[in-house]
Amino acid sequence: MDIAAFVNNWIAVGNSYDLKKYLGFFEEDVIFDDPSVGRVFHGHAGVTEYFNSYFIGYKTHTELVKLEHTVGTAHLEVLFTGDFPEGKIGGTFDFTFRNGKIATVKADLIS
Repeated sequence: MDIAAFVNNWIAVGNSYDLKKYLGFFEEDVIFDDPSVGRVFHGHAGVTEYFNSYFIGYKTHTELVKLEHTVGTAHLEVLFTGDFPEGKIGGTFDFTFRNGKIATVKADLIS
């Protein structure tokens, strides 16, 4: 699995707001933990809620700042811009992969 290509494609699809393609990056039983919003989202239904609320709802655009990865994991530092109060804020994603898809995500905002 080419993790760098995967991450770049995931960001591009997220920035296009294509929910169907976005969900294709995740395992059906994905666990998406985002302490910055105080919730854990489960499965495709949870990712749909998260994506609609925090990406489509705020017109969030994600830019990759840094990517570190090993076999089966990735750590991303990103810059978010959008229609949220800060207008621009940093963030991180930590992924684990299974079957070529995202199995777990820990997301957080950084100032």
